[in-house]
Amino acid sequence: MDVISSIQGVVWGPVMLVLLFGTHVFLTIRTRVIQRYVFKGIKLSVTPDKEASGDVSGFGALATALAATIGTGNIVGVATAIASGGPGAVFWVWLTGCFGMASKYGEAILAIKYRVRGKDGGLIGGPMYALERGLKQKWLGILFALFAGCACFGIGNGTQGNSISSMVQDTFGVSPYITGVVLTILTGIVIIGGVKSIARVCEKLVPFMAGFYIIGCIIILILNHDFVWPAVKTIVTSAFTPRAAGGGFVGATVMMAIRFGIARGLFTNEAGLGSAPIVDAAAATRNSVRQGLIAMTGVFWDTIIVCALTGLVLVSSILRNPESLAGLTGGALSSAAFASIPVVGPIVLTVGLICFAWSTILGWSYYGERCWVYLCGQKAIMPFRIIYTLVVFVGSVMTLDAVWGIADILNACMAFPNLIALLGLSGVIVAETKKYLFSDNMDGWSDDEIPVVDK
Repeated sequence: MDVISSIQGVVWGPVMLVLLFGTHVFLTIRTRVIQRYVFKGIKLSVTPDKEASGDVSGFGALATALAATIGTGNIVGVATAIASGGPGAVFWVWLTGCFGMASKYGEAILAIKYRVRGKDGGLIGGPMYALERGLKQKWLGILFALFAGCACFGIGNGTQGNSISSMVQDTFGVSPYITGVVLTILTGIVIIGGVKSIARVCEKLVPFMAGFYIIGCIIILILNHDFVWPAVKTIVTSAFTPRAAGGGFVGATVMMAIRFGIARGLFTNEAGLGSAPIVDAAAATRNSVRQGLIAMTGVFWDTIIVCALTGLVLVSSILRNPESLAGLTGGALSSAAFASIPVVGPIVLTVGLICFAWSTILGWSYYGERCWVYLCGQKAIMPFRIIYTLVVFVGSVMTLDAVWGIADILNACMAFPNLIALLGLSGVIVAETKKYLFSDNMDGWSDDEIPVVDK
């Protein structure tokens, strides 16, 4: 853990923080604050484009991406940020999401612009193809696919299965082995059908789990009403001033709040990470900008809404019960904070975590599969699905504390080549935006040829 922590300190040092947040800000400026079109994106996401062809609908791609991003990071990740960086980290998680919408928009545009058609007829895309076809840097595409192909087993699988089995055991007393078997069977049934099967499940699961969790958090905040405004003030002031230990919080510097806030912001919404555009590339859309706006709303729901509510619930609960919650970190802090609210709290946490974690397993299975197809071709699909399904069981019955740290490191490794693609191809993002959005041509059809590859 000491070695992992040291590596984390390097890869998530000032260089990565400046590069990541700087890319968010740079693309926000270059796209003339694309975030102001978020409600247009929400409207597009629920308005099917029946004339466009693709492997999944625009909403299906969004739901699959949300399934992968709304995970344990939205609960445990926010708690970890608060425990390590103080309550001010919540502000930086939220701010990273606000600016990160521009990066998510750009990622989706590049995914559509440079997607290809596999020999099986399916659409394939993502940062590896933007790097190869757009920047002509195939070696960077290979690096991204390798990092993402390995990361999917940890960030998207093992840690999630472990979170579910631990929560079920603590809440219901069920053995992790039983949970692991059930979870493995359910996962295998879904992912064996590929992206269409995954998208169908996610289209139903994501609205339920997000709606249930949001309503649950609102109920808790109503019960915590005397501490909500103090929580808001604590979060904002701690984001810009050092905080001494006390009142249930650890001591933290401003740099710690920024570092853990931005790192966890990326972990929760994956803006700049490069994972979500892998499924955006399969979307049925008539032009890149339409899917870009739809994809951007994922960060809005994930961070601006879900993470903000989690942060307020945790901080207000700590202020309400500083003695009982002092010194707790990560999952223990989440459990104790939600459990401090009788009946409602534990139910919201348990159901939310189980749904969030399983949906992440499903979404990341597609990300990992596409990366291994890029590296090894179609022959990798079935072996990958089998191994990925088995890892669900392994993760459910093992202790994976170190994997969370490794996941943070792999996030940075994935983000670096993806951010190079976003910056290097920012002119393409701007040109596509002008062509369709700023020219009031959102119903226009793309004239880009989709090449067929032998993969």
